[in-house]
Amino acid sequence: MDKPTVACVTADLIAELDALDAVVAQLATEDWERATPSPRWAVRDQIGHLAFFDMTAALAIDDPEGFVTHRESFVAAALASAISADDATLGETRAMSAPELLDHWRRQRADLAAAAATCADNARIEWYGPSMGAKSFLTARLMEAWAHGQDICDTVGVEREPTDRLRHIAQLGYITRGRTYINRELDVPAGDVQVTLTSPSGETWVWGPDQAEATVTGSALDFCLVTAQRRNVTDTDLAVEGEIAVDWLAMAQLFAGPPSDPPTPQS
Repeated sequence: MDKPTVACVTADLIAELDALDAVVAQLATEDWERATPSPRWAVRDQIGHLAFFDMTAALAIDDPEGFVTHRESFVAAALASAISADDATLGETRAMSAPELLDHWRRQRADLAAAAATCADNARIEWYGPSMGAKSFLTARLMEAWAHGQDICDTVGVEREPTDRLRHIAQLGYITRGRTYINRELDVPAGDVQVTLTSPSGETWVWGPDQAEATVTGSALDFCLVTAQRRNVTDTDLAVEGEIAVDWLAMAQLFAGPPSDPPTPQS
C-alpha cells in the first residue's frame, strides 16, 4: 500500500466531516438531546466534543505558541480539579441551541481544514501529549470524526456506507496494538499479528508479516469498529486466530487517553 500524504489525509478528513454533517444536518431538534453510547453524552455532546478539538487542532497548527499556552492552562485546571473534562470541553456548546451548535462546529472544522492545508508532510504539531507528525495528527482527527459519527449514527438509526477512508483508521488500529498493552501497564505479548482486511471497494489491505503466528481476517469496517471500541469483537465477522490476536482484540484501543473497555457483547 502506498503511504498517504498530508494532502491525502486532509482530503479524507474533510470528506469524513462532510459525511457526518450530512447526517446531523437532517436531525430533528429532539434528536440532538438523545443519549449516545458514550456515558453522559447526548448527540449534541458528540458534536460539541468534535468542535472543541477541531478548534484546538487548528490553533495547534496555526499558532503553536498560543496552543501551548492553552494546553498549560487546560492541564493545570484539570490537575487542580477546578473543572471537569466535560465542562472544560463542552460547557460552551451545551448552552447552544442545535442550530447554533451546528453552525459553531462548521466554523471550527472549516478552520481546521484551512489550517491542515498549510501542513507540510514533515511538519510536527504540538498536542496535549507528545507532539505528532502532521499525518498522524490529521489521521487522529479523521478517526475522531468517524468514531463519534458512528456513535451518532447508532443513536439515531442511520446506516452509513463505509468508504475506503477506513484505511487510515485501520492503520491506526494496527499500529496501536502495543500501546493498548502499555496503556494498561501490561507487557506487550511477544509475536506478530497479521491483519488482512477487505476494503469497502473490494481491495485487500494487509498489515504484518506473512510468517506471523496469529491472524485477523475480515472487513475493514469490522476491524475499525473493534479497535475504536464501537463494537465487541464477538459481534463482528472477524476471524481471529491465535492467542495473542484474541487477547489483543478483546481490549484493543486505538484512541489516546486512559484505558477503556470495549462495549459488552450484544449477541
